[in-house]
Amino acid sequence: MSHVEHQNFPLEFDAARMSKLLEQVSEKIIEHIISLPEQPASDVEGGDLLAAKIRQPLPETGENFDVLLSSLFDETVAKSFNSANPGYMAYIPGGGIFHAALADLISKAVNRYVGVWAAAPGLVQIETNVIRWFCDIVDYPDSAGGFLTSGGSLANFSALFTARRERLADNFLNGTIYTSDQTHHSVQKAAILAGFPAKRVRIIATDENYRIRIDHLKQLINIDRQRGLKPFAVVANAGTTNSGAIDSLDSIASICQQQALWLHVDAAYGGFFMLTERGQAMLQGLNKADSITLDPHKSLFLPYGTGCLIVRDRETLKRAHAADADYMPAMQEDPNLVDFCQISPELTREFRGLRIWLPIKMHGISVFRDYLDEKLDLARWISTELQRLDHIELLNEPQLTVVTFMAKVDGLDTQELNTVTRNLLQNINQRRNVFLTGTMLGDRFAIRICVLCFRTHQSHMEACLQDIIAACEQLCQ
Repeated sequence: MSHVEHQNFPLEFDAARMSKLLEQVSEKIIEHIISLPEQPASDVEGGDLLAAKIRQPLPETGENFDVLLSSLFDETVAKSFNSANPGYMAYIPGGGIFHAALADLISKAVNRYVGVWAAAPGLVQIETNVIRWFCDIVDYPDSAGGFLTSGGSLANFSALFTARRERLADNFLNGTIYTSDQTHHSVQKAAILAGFPAKRVRIIATDENYRIRIDHLKQLINIDRQRGLKPFAVVANAGTTNSGAIDSLDSIASICQQQALWLHVDAAYGGFFMLTERGQAMLQGLNKADSITLDPHKSLFLPYGTGCLIVRDRETLKRAHAADADYMPAMQEDPNLVDFCQISPELTREFRGLRIWLPIKMHGISVFRDYLDEKLDLARWISTELQRLDHIELLNEPQLTVVTFMAKVDGLDTQELNTVTRNLLQNINQRRNVFLTGTMLGDRFAIRICVLCFRTHQSHMEACLQDIIAACEQLCQ
């Protein structure tokens, strides 16, 4: 097609136009990434004004690409939590390695459909390889399988839906689910979406290390059975958001085996630490779970929108999710091949696998293991340093890479200390070198440091410590 013909079809660019657009976008992206260390870790002040400015009606005609690109990077992107910044230690940081962006460019440009094997056998196999790699990482058997999701929330939903289909009859409303008071809120939401009343999710107390109390779990299961209810699933944690706590997976697995309960482990944050020796020791028993949530966009440093659910027996997913339609091609019977639409909620879905496959193929998994070991070291380093400060009380020894602490001032009660700690957090973040977040651990307000960004190294932890020290000194004047 000639350039003149392209002008008659404005959505179809010629080679020169595509090259120019890619060049302009590449310049902006590279400039943005190179400048990340100098950018603030968070900048949302005036966000309401920005939102009002860009609130616009549907445009009838187009605008200049240069202007749009500059506005996007210089104004819109800049006004945000900067989760790609090495000082971002809030929540559970996402990744965003550059290789994955290249993979997404390829996958979206070729725009292949991967919901059924027949539509793109090679690309589906790439994603199947990724799932098998994940199963190997957690030491799952050959019978295991799974699929990629947009994140842990949808993985938890499919896990509980599958557990419901496997363990309960069609009249399932007497089924009960057990999880800890530290569990991510997506688990309760998943239970509701799977059809259960909120009261059927039983909250188990945790110990001084924020792990499920095994005695309380057993007690509640027995009480529910006596009441005529049907205990059917336990959701354990392998790295909570609040403190990085890992439940006693072996003990919980034993209870589930004895009582024929489905064990789901939310390992969205912690699961990939199985790549490390320390992680394997902490996560012992993970491979006994019936299903596991993993988030490659957390501890494999990939972009947001990359989650995963894996199960010990892939046939359980098929029994829960499979559906037929006259317009669909024939589905696979070969156990080595997979139609993702038959084992997951999605029919139409993006090709997520390439953003995982490409970086791992380029580097090998050993590079990711080394990065995770580094994050474990950094969390332990700052934990040790914080213990030396007079006005800081450490609230947990890091199990993974979350460190929690609060202000320590003689003569103040818990409520007063919480107020001081909130002020301390605000003071730290106002410096904009690091961005930390808070949470409640029982009745105490805690400041969290989560070391997981692949760009965060020793120098950034030292800068974080200095900001904490300076903030303490200012508040104590």
